[in-house]
Amino acid sequence: MSQYETISLDATRAGIAILTLNRPDKHNAFNSQVIEELTDALETLEEQDTLRMVILRGAGKSFSAGADLEWMKAAQHWTREDNEQDALALAEMLRKLAELPQMTLALVQGAAMGGGAGLVAACDVAVAVKGTKFRFSEVRLGLTPATISPFVISAIGPRWAKALFVTAEVFDADYAEKIGLVQYVVSDLEELAGMEEHIADLAMGAAPGAIRDAKNLVLDFADEPFGPALSRATAKRIAERRTSEEGKEGLAAFLEKRKPDWAS
Repeated sequence: MSQYETISLDATRAGIAILTLNRPDKHNAFNSQVIEELTDALETLEEQDTLRMVILRGAGKSFSAGADLEWMKAAQHWTREDNEQDALALAEMLRKLAELPQMTLALVQGAAMGGGAGLVAACDVAVAVKGTKFRFSEVRLGLTPATISPFVISAIGPRWAKALFVTAEVFDADYAEKIGLVQYVVSDLEELAGMEEHIADLAMGAAPGAIRDAKNLVLDFADEPFGPALSRATAKRIAERRTSEEGKEGLAAFLEKRKPDWAS
């Protein structure tokens, strides 16, 4: 795996990679280098055919405090074009995370503010330690959470997103679970590790190609209206899966009462 300064990328065991925000002294705040290194790492992970799962976490006390203060100060002196290119880099990094073919899991502790909460929203599954704080504070700075908004809206829906965007209210892990930003809340770091292992076991028991295609169902069909065209599109997708090597192996394993080859 490549070496980075603000993040780390490690393979803990076959088929699983851990991507860590590694600026604990800055509470893993974002700057342009973090975004650039995350983008590079995600592009590397996307190409790994043997990789089954990507775990995203933050080193130290916090998952991510959002934008780095020095980065924000520098942006005051940039042109509009410079700011647009900088923001586009963040938006594209989040898109790459959301579109990874592997199952993605965010493990969240301490705080996930602004862009940090955007990372959580872009992952498939998120687990937070009880008491973790979340916030979209941009309007208090005269800004908006524009680049993270598509992923947050997809995760929690427009009604909750609008309320939290305009109030900039701080909310905790239980609230985040209630609105769908995270799916699970655990009591402490020990339980977080246990949930990590549980979800990793689920990932390793599923066909990697099927995971990729299942994610694409949501990406492609979430906003499509019901109707004959959607019926044909979904029928085509399942037909492709049934006739795929994974589909044939999965059905054969079920009928023969054995594990499929990807779970061996």
